[in-house]
Amino acid sequence: MENNQSAKTTRSGGWAAGLFDLDRWQEIWQTITHNKSRSVLTAFGVFWGMFMLVAMVGAGQALENGMMSGIEGFATNSCFVSNELTSEPYKGFKKGRSWFIENADIPIMENNIPEIQYISPVLFGGRSEDKNVIRGEKSGSFNSKGVYPNYNLIDNNKLSYGRFINDIDTEGKRKVCVIGERVYETLFNKGEDPVGKNIQLNGIYFQVIGVTRKTTNVNIGGNAEETIILPFTTMQQAFNQGNRVHFLAITADPNIKVSVVEKRVKEELKKIHNIAPTDETAVWSMNLEDMFTSFLYLGIGIGILIWVVGLGTLTAGGIGVSNIMLVTVRERTKEIGIKRALGATPRNIITQIMTESVVLTLIAGIAGIMLGVGVLRVVGIMLQNTDAFFKDPQVSFTVAIGALFILVIIGLFAGYLPARRAMQIKAIEAIRDEN
Repeated sequence: MENNQSAKTTRSGGWAAGLFDLDRWQEIWQTITHNKSRSVLTAFGVFWGMFMLVAMVGAGQALENGMMSGIEGFATNSCFVSNELTSEPYKGFKKGRSWFIENADIPIMENNIPEIQYISPVLFGGRSEDKNVIRGEKSGSFNSKGVYPNYNLIDNNKLSYGRFINDIDTEGKRKVCVIGERVYETLFNKGEDPVGKNIQLNGIYFQVIGVTRKTTNVNIGGNAEETIILPFTTMQQAFNQGNRVHFLAITADPNIKVSVVEKRVKEELKKIHNIAPTDETAVWSMNLEDMFTSFLYLGIGIGILIWVVGLGTLTAGGIGVSNIMLVTVRERTKEIGIKRALGATPRNIITQIMTESVVLTLIAGIAGIMLGVGVLRVVGIMLQNTDAFFKDPQVSFTVAIGALFILVIIGLFAGYLPARRAMQIKAIEAIRDEN
């Protein structure tokens, strides 16, 4: 009776018909659980391969998140320019000449380089070994820098209190400042609103108008948490800096590569200050787009390596499943022969064996995915409140679906050779087989 029912099942037609056949699924489950130890050991290779793939993909994503967070807040189409000693004689000037960027250079570049979106001069104040910042009985040693209001569009400073410098502050040369989070923690009590309070920087009083918090690992002129930001004009006047500019922060217009703007700015500065056009060292520059692109390529390379290693591990697990399925087919030679004698077609036999392989692979793979996601979640929680260069390890839904698809493919390939072996079994010889 059981054999008749089995024959009926095999005659019901291919994959689609068997998909909703409860008897077929019961038979598949009985085959898999017939030898539990062997099935578990066989599936472990796929389980471990999928776990490693998920863990590595999540780790790669966390590393990419960490790298991207390192430049978060900075405009990726930005560059930074400063002066260095000349390396070539030019127009009567000797090699090794000092030169400086000046206030008058800024409007010239704005007029001559239309590809510039924002440009801000930056002026740095030295950090004294003695405590150069004082408020009442509290004091500390911190950096300072003067900028234009649009500097906040280049290096986006998120504010815990107050506001950033504006055009009125710059035009009026107001003695106001925006302090970093570490400065706030040193000079003020926790939870105290610092806006409107005065602090003393290098002997000069400034009114606090805002507090910035850390958003990036890119630090121009010192750690942003430990920096006091002043209006550029105020800093020039208050600390007798004349018309000198230490640094230029520049962004390119959208759809314009910043490398183009960087080259134009360097050419313009060389022209203004009588520097040889071929002098490669007189104008220092840093291109954040290059850094961003390097991170992008590094992420792609790591991703490819992870998938190659993960798929290799999964393939090794699939080979193990295929080998065990060959052994299983050999053990079921007589059973397969009876099915053939009762009318089962080669397609029925192939479908049966390949389905068993896919089911075993999927069970092991899904278990590996669940464990991998669980481990990534635990690691993510542990790193949530840290500044580690490894943030939010996780795998996307698309990756999970892709992993399941890969599992099905591996399961089909793992079952194909055993299925071909089963199809070649002749009914009469199989029934006579006593092994």
